[in-house]
Amino acid sequence: MFTGLIEELGRIKEREASAEGGARLVIEAGFVDELVAGDSVAVNGVCLTAVDPSAGVFSADAMGVTLERSSLGDLEVGSVVNLERAVRADGRLGGHIVQGHVDGVGAVSATRRDGNALVVTVGCNVDLLRYMVPKGSIAVDGVSLTLAEVHEDGFDVWLIPETQERTRIGQAVPGMRVNLEVDILAKYVERLSTTK
Repeated sequence: MFTGLIEELGRIKEREASAEGGARLVIEAGFVDELVAGDSVAVNGVCLTAVDPSAGVFSADAMGVTLERSSLGDLEVGSVVNLERAVRADGRLGGHIVQGHVDGVGAVSATRRDGNALVVTVGCNVDLLRYMVPKGSIAVDGVSLTLAEVHEDGFDVWLIPETQERTRIGQAVPGMRVNLEVDILAKYVERLSTTK
């Protein structure tokens, strides 16, 4: 489980093709000295397993289906990624419950400034919108954000300066694809209300 509070920005150092359309990603990260093989790390909001952490990098294997159903398929050498290690049981939950299981991929359709805030509009599959409410939670590339507005074909989030500086979404431009994870509580409520 994750909180959606990004620890740091990493960078893809290598990308090696693997069986059946998958890839091994080699990722530069400052917290590598604290990783052990098998640790969970959210990479742009996708839960991956750390392999061979050493000398400032760790590797992670992404299956073909993961690359197809997330924006990880867009990553290339030099790409900047949001990184968060799994939350410890004795840690603080400062964002919201994020599982690292992407529900869909959206695309930034517009950005605008409002004072020191960056307003980012993301278009997404309408099937995801039923889980969204204004002032509810959404994880965009693993970043815990508050939904400002929900539209017929997407939503708006407002980024404070800290989020703009410390996350990949702070550099959003129209056309940028982002991983979306809706609030797990909304999915449970739907399931409980429709199951007899």
